[in-house]
Amino acid sequence: MGAIFRRELGSFFTSSIAYVFLAVFYAFSGFFFYSSTLYSASTDMTGLFSTLFTIIVFLIPVLTMKSFSEEKRQKTEQGLLTAPVSLGGIVLGKYFATLLVYIMGVSIIFIYALILSYFGDVAWNILFANYIALILLGGAFIAITMFVSALTENQVVAAVGGFLLLMVLQMFDVIASFIKIDFIANLFTSFYNKYNEFTYGIFNLSSVLFYISAAVIFNFLTIRIFEKRRWS
Repeated sequence: MGAIFRRELGSFFTSSIAYVFLAVFYAFSGFFFYSSTLYSASTDMTGLFSTLFTIIVFLIPVLTMKSFSEEKRQKTEQGLLTAPVSLGGIVLGKYFATLLVYIMGVSIIFIYALILSYFGDVAWNILFANYIALILLGGAFIAITMFVSALTENQVVAAVGGFLLLMVLQMFDVIASFIKIDFIANLFTSFYNKYNEFTYGIFNLSSVLFYISAAVIFNFLTIRIFEKRRWS
C-alpha cells in the first residue's frame, strides 16, 4: 500500500491536480472567510463551515476523477491489478493519498482561526470539532467519488457523476420527506444534516460512525469492482 500511496501522491502534483484543487479551495474558502466572518467583525466561523460543505461537494469530484478512470484510459489498469499488491492495498493507497491532499486544503481553517485570535476569543473546541467533521465528510466523499471513478475511463464523466451522486446524498432529507413509511424514510440520512450538527459544536458519535461507515462501504465496493475485473 505504501508504494501505491507514494505513487498516487506524486501523481497529484506532477499532473497539477493538487495545485488546482488547493488553489481553488483556498480562494473560495478565503473569500467566504472574509465575507462571513472578517467583514462582520466576528470570531464566529459557523457561516464559513456551513459554506465549506458546498465547496467540498464541487471540488472533491475534481480531485478524485482520475483516481481509476485514468488508469483504465491509459491501459495501465491491468498492470496495476496484476502487481504484487492486494486490491485493498491499491484502493486504500489511492484513497489515503487523496485524503492527504484534501487535508492539506481544509487545514487552512487554522490559519483563519489564528487571524481571528488577534481580534477576539476563538472557540477552539468548536473549531476542532468542525475540523474533524471536515475530515470525516471528506473521507466519505472521497470514497464515494473514487467508486464512481472506478466505473468509467472518462475523467469528465467521473467528475460529473461524482458531483451528481454527492448532490443526491445532500438532498436525502428532501427525498425522505416524500416517503410515508418511517422505517424507509429514516434510511435516507442527509450528509448535510449530519455535518451541520458539527458546525454548531454538536459532536455526535453516531454522525462520526455514519461518515466512517460510508467511507468503508464505498471503498469495499470499489475493491469488489476490481475483484470482478481481475478475474474477468
